[in-house]
Amino acid sequence: MQERAETALIVGVGDGLSAALTRKLRAGGANVAIAARNIGKLSGLVAETGAKAFACDAAEPTGVATLFSDVQDAFGPPDIVIYNPSFRVRGPLVGLDPAEVQKTLAITAFGGFLVGQGAAKAMLPRGRGTILFTGASASVKGYAQSAPFAMGKFALRGLAQSMARELGPLGVHVAHVVIDGGIRSARRTVPDDKPDSLLDPDAIADAYLALIAQPRNAWTFELEVRPWTEIF
Repeated sequence: MQERAETALIVGVGDGLSAALTRKLRAGGANVAIAARNIGKLSGLVAETGAKAFACDAAEPTGVATLFSDVQDAFGPPDIVIYNPSFRVRGPLVGLDPAEVQKTLAITAFGGFLVGQGAAKAMLPRGRGTILFTGASASVKGYAQSAPFAMGKFALRGLAQSMARELGPLGVHVAHVVIDGGIRSARRTVPDDKPDSLLDPDAIADAYLALIAQPRNAWTFELEVRPWTEIF
């Protein structure tokens, strides 16, 4: 009997890193499920790659449970789950809107918990799988006037670290990727006077694929990627 193709679920898909991951995973033969609150924006990527789109609010427990059920029905249990959503509100601490802060935490951290929990439930019975969380400079450094994003990303990193210690001995690889710098996109191009100042989404995706391919006797928990010009 032919072994089924690997299934990857990417949550929080846009036209940058997640799109690059979708293309590379599909090129490698994986079934790819891509999830976002607004799947209308994913129609081009679906047409290009053959990935299957699912609507989901990552911060809503019922929606995340339905997402995993729908992916299971379409492809079987996911072997790879990548959590990319984030939301941020900036400004002086005393002027921050509590509702916007709450939204930042819900999307960046609580949603990571919900998706991580769903991934673990799908992977632990088989004793294998890879769960990747996308972090940022704010995961390890709280910048001025960016308290909500730091709170969310610090929490996501703590979640990933706890999950890695719990699930690693059970066969599930959990890793956290710190993306330290801006990512190049159609909306954010590299300035002529600062070549290499933005990360290439395809290069970041290659780093994720390297994590996914790691043998379990040499797993990485945390990987930092940044342009060589970035000060850290």
